[in-house]
Amino acid sequence: MAKSEGIKPVAQNKKAYHEYFVLEKFEAGIELFGTEVKSVRQGKVNLKDSWCSIKDGEIFAMGVHISPYEQGNIFNRDPLRVKRLLMHKNEIRRLYAKVKQEGLTIIPLSVYFKNGRAKMEIGLCKGKKLYDKREAAAKKDAERNIQRSLSK
Repeated sequence: MAKSEGIKPVAQNKKAYHEYFVLEKFEAGIELFGTEVKSVRQGKVNLKDSWCSIKDGEIFAMGVHISPYEQGNIFNRDPLRVKRLLMHKNEIRRLYAKVKQEGLTIIPLSVYFKNGRAKMEIGLCKGKKLYDKREAAAKKDAERNIQRSLSK
């Protein structure tokens, strides 16, 4: 994500790429309150154990931890509050159908600001088995060794 396009990355969920195969990516707005926006701007977001669920035609992000803003006093919200994501109804329906039929999950991948608005990149994911994780780690190690030997 380049900053020249008005995109400022805030947080990434690296664990999601280790635990899941990301099949598709979507962009969604996040419904936040004032002090939460200030805290996100400071980069105090943790996506590690978060997921999304669809209920009554709306999509929600669960387990997204936004630390309380220091100067927020009484206006601070619960850090693990369920956040509503803003997407088109057709996109939500399509996601819901894939989750129900194919047993996939929706995982938040990153949070960023795009032209001053907080956005979340969510992924339609399929869980990895243990041998898939080992294979990915072995491939990464092999690439790292090749790069080391080329640089010497």
